Amino acid sequence: MANQRQRPQGGRPGGGRRGATRKKGGKVTLKKTEVILDEKCVLAIARRLHLAPESVLNFLADQGFDDLTLESILEDDYIEIVEEHKDEMEHRDPNEIHMKPPFIVKDVAEAIGEKPNVVVSELMKMRVFASITQSIAADKCEALLKSRGLKLVADKREKKEESKPVVKLSEPEQPEDKEADRVARPPIVAVMGHVDHGKTSLLDALRDTNVVAGEAGAITQHTGASMVERKGMKVTFLDTPGHSAFSAMRQRGADVTDICILIVAADDGVNAQTKEALKIIMDSERPLIIAINKMDLPTANPDRVFTELQNLGILTEEWGGDYGVVKISAKTGDGLDELIERIHLESELNELQGNPRLPGSFVVVESELEQGMGATANVVIKNGTLKPGDAVICGEFYGKVKALVDSNGKRLKKAGPSDAVKLLGLNGPPEVGAKGLTCKNEREAKVFADERVHALRQEKLVKPRVTSLEDLLSQVNEEEKKVYKVLIKSDTRGTGEAIESELRAIESEKINLEVITNAVGSISNADVQQASAAGAEIIGFHSRVNPGINKVAKQVNVEIKLYSLIYELIDEARECMTGLLDKTHKEQAVGKAEILQVFLAHQGKICGSVVRDGKVKLGAHCRVHRGEDLIYTGTIKSLRRFRDNVKEVANGVECGILLDNFNDFEVGDQIEVFDYVEVADTL
Repeated sequence: MANQRQRPQGGRPGGGRRGATRKKGGKVTLKKTEVILDEKCVLAIARRLHLAPESVLNFLADQGFDDLTLESILEDDYIEIVEEHKDEMEHRDPNEIHMKPPFIVKDVAEAIGEKPNVVVSELMKMRVFASITQSIAADKCEALLKSRGLKLVADKREKKEESKPVVKLSEPEQPEDKEADRVARPPIVAVMGHVDHGKTSLLDALRDTNVVAGEAGAITQHTGASMVERKGMKVTFLDTPGHSAFSAMRQRGADVTDICILIVAADDGVNAQTKEALKIIMDSERPLIIAINKMDLPTANPDRVFTELQNLGILTEEWGGDYGVVKISAKTGDGLDELIERIHLESELNELQGNPRLPGSFVVVESELEQGMGATANVVIKNGTLKPGDAVICGEFYGKVKALVDSNGKRLKKAGPSDAVKLLGLNGPPEVGAKGLTCKNEREAKVFADERVHALRQEKLVKPRVTSLEDLLSQVNEEEKKVYKVLIKSDTRGTGEAIESELRAIESEKINLEVITNAVGSISNADVQQASAAGAEIIGFHSRVNPGINKVAKQVNVEIKLYSLIYELIDEARECMTGLLDKTHKEQAVGKAEILQVFLAHQGKICGSVVRDGKVKLGAHCRVHRGEDLIYTGTIKSLRRFRDNVKEVANGVECGILLDNFNDFEVGDQIEVFDYVEVADTL
């Protein structure tokens, strides 16, 4: 079907010096050239049909031809097949060349349908010396393609997800869940929505508390669980953060709950996190109730909310749809009873049940290290009954339950299905979302915990293997990047995870993020020593610094930064990452001069010149042009005004210029003066 194209001896018509002109003692400049391809080769066909060349090769491979290259010549029958199926392939501008860095000379040659040695020759004319197996800078590759009328499009190299070994962990045996022992349980409800739309204010109104006043910037930055009893009806509420950085928390909130409330401000409508929260709710397939808050404001416009929700595919009951809406005001309390009634209606329809006779099983909503209490975990009981004295396993941590405390600070003798409590007694703060189970005794719990610690250690020790040249090049490219190293200490595990997730979301092909440790608690001497050894800075979020630690940190040159608002933390981290990048040098025009006369002196030839634009500076970089040709690049060695040595000469003034190691100039030559300035790089 296809044969490799045989090029005529001597490369291409006109010889190998395509479009190059040279003046004696001067620099080669490349003129715009065109790629000459056989009209029946794969690359030419792809460009004629405006298709991505690799998609054409993939299509032909599916037809059973795996050994083709971009230069392979196709028979007419197969060209017709490609033309008939062109709609199935990726369309692309024929003048665009898509490549992933690093730009290897051989790959560049293949992409443009040229012989590698010709590309090497052209690069040499550009003063770039690279063999066919070496990589070239992106700007040089771009200039090479531009000379051929092509445009380089640098595609991002996809990071491959490394498959980690799946470790199956054993769990303590649980008794049978008998149907006869099941009873109705209160619903677990997640309140989700955009920042500042009133999620926490709604729960404050239901609980008669003022949590929002205690949140930094009035923004919820933790996931909290509490039980509300109103008109004889109990509901367990989860308050999830609305800031974009806490998407993982909102996801976990939806996973734990039975019903989701999407709260939307009547004066603001649907926003970014509203859409994200709605997507999470739809994916979780939980029943949805829409609460339109701030109805007490004169600017409230519920019809706007209905319209914007309809545009997202959510048709409310008022507009003939399936989703219930309750109009409320967290400030005045209007509509709160109707909201509770709607929640119970949904829970009755879903027949929520639990078995209080079983040993307690729970899910961690938030965890932290609290002074005087040690590791604590806010948990929601999913099934069974948990009591003080029970031995429990949760993630890689275990312990005996010392106390169960409700959202009002009252100690409980037991907690049943759907109860939200703070659990004291674990030997460490478990991950948010970790599932907890009751064990027979503390010894059994320790065995399970040790097994999980060992499994996590083994998982961290597994390193990905380099399996191909592409992987090796990608690995080398990664190792050459700058690294921003941080040690995160936060008040809770959930916020620590959110911070790390948001930091990793800062996209950059020039710098990598390395999190040395992400833990909860105050910043200690051990943290400073670890950060010093790793060359990292410490980020504290709602975390205090132990006495005397700031002095130690200064001695070992470790910077400690404390934050209470996550968006401030992310913005400053982005600035720090930018500051680590190397400065780039950009050419800046200084002036232009014209040679009017040439004088002979003992130092050499002096250019009697006049400054036509800007100014001329001693020691500045310069180029000498003769017509369209560049004949010299160097620096200004000496600058005189009459008999005096001067540092610079202004526009319109005559002067004498002596160039460094160059005398081959003539009257009428143009001197272009420029400097290099440092420019901060971007991520």
